[in-house]
Amino acid sequence: MRTIAKPGGNRRIDFMRLANHYLQALALSLAASVVVYVFTPGEPYPVPLVYSLCIGSSIWAIAEAGSCLLNSSTRPGWPPGIKGLALTLIAITGGYLLGTFAADAWFGWSSWQRGLLEQRSSWLVSLLAGGAGFYYFFSRSKQSQLHAQVEQALRLAAEARLKLLQTQLEPHMLFNTLANLRVLIGSDPARARHMLDHLIAYLRATLGASRATTHALQAEFERLADYLELMAVRMGPRLRYTLDLPAELANHPVPTLLLQPLVENSIRHGLEPKVDGGSIHVSACREGSSLLLEVADTGVGMQAGAGALGSAHGGFGVAQVRERLHTVYHEHGTIYFVANSPAGTKAIIRFPFENSPTNQSRSASA
Repeated sequence: MRTIAKPGGNRRIDFMRLANHYLQALALSLAASVVVYVFTPGEPYPVPLVYSLCIGSSIWAIAEAGSCLLNSSTRPGWPPGIKGLALTLIAITGGYLLGTFAADAWFGWSSWQRGLLEQRSSWLVSLLAGGAGFYYFFSRSKQSQLHAQVEQALRLAAEARLKLLQTQLEPHMLFNTLANLRVLIGSDPARARHMLDHLIAYLRATLGASRATTHALQAEFERLADYLELMAVRMGPRLRYTLDLPAELANHPVPTLLLQPLVENSIRHGLEPKVDGGSIHVSACREGSSLLLEVADTGVGMQAGAGALGSAHGGFGVAQVRERLHTVYHEHGTIYFVANSPAGTKAIIRFPFENSPTNQSRSASA
C-alpha cells in the first residue's frame, strides 16, 4: 500500500484508498450522466457526461481534502458529527459549482443562461447522486472505523493475555529457585551465596523486561544465560550448556519467555534424573519463511524418563509456551518434541519469520 507522510503532522495519505474512492465516484458520475440524459432527451450525451464527471470529480476532491484536514491520524475515515454533515454540504455545493464552471470552460458556454428548468434538474441529480455517494462512503467509513476499533481491542487483549501468562511464569520459576536456594543454605553456604548473586542479577535483568510482551532474540538469550548460570550453581558439573544465536537474528523480535520454560523442562525431566547430568544446547535459525528455536538436551530422553513425554506435552511451562505462541501467531506458531541423537529430547518452536509480534497490528483503510 503506497502512502506518503503529510508535512507538519503524523497523518499519511493512502493513495490506494484515494484511487479506490475516486473510481467509485466516477461510477456514480456515469450513472448520474445517464439519468440526466434520460430527463433531457434533446441534449447529446457528451454534455451530461462531461458535466457529471466534472461535478463528481470536484465533489470527490473537496470531500477527500476536507476529510484529510478534519480527521486525526488515529481516526481515519469520514469525520463524525457536525463536521461530517458540514463537509457533506460543502462538498456537494462546492463540487457542483466548481464542476459546472469546469464543464462550462470545456464547452465554451455558460450553463447559467441555459434555462432554470435544466438547472433544477441538474441540481436534483447532483443532490441525489451526491447524497447516495456520501451515504455509501459514510457507511463504509463507519464500518472501517468499527473494524479498526475491533482490531485495536484484539491487540490489547492479546497483549494483556501475554502479560498474564508472563506473570504466571515468573513466580513459577522464582519459587523453584528459592526452594533450591533454601536447601543450599543449610548444606553449602558458599554456593548459596553464589547462587543468590546470580538470582539478584537475573531478577534485575528481568525487571526491565517485565512490562514488555516482546523483546529482541538477543535479550531472550541473555536472560536464558542468566538462568542457566543460576542452575549451574545448583547442579555443578552435571549441567553444561551452549547457546548459539546467529548475529543476523539477534535483533529479531520474539515474545518474552519462550525458551526458559523449555530449558527448565529439560533440566527437570531430562538432566536431573540422570546421574551424570548432561548438556543443553539452545539455538536459533531461519528455515525458509520460518524462525526455528530449538532446545536440545542429552538427558534421559522421552522414552526412558518417567513423565518426560507427558510433561513435554502437558507441563505448566510448556503449556504456557504453547499458549503464548497461539496468542501471537495463532495456528502458525507451533511447538513439538522429538528424540535427540544420541540421547535426550529436542523441543522445537516454529513460527513465521516475517510475521513478528511488532508487525501484528493491521491498518484498516477507510
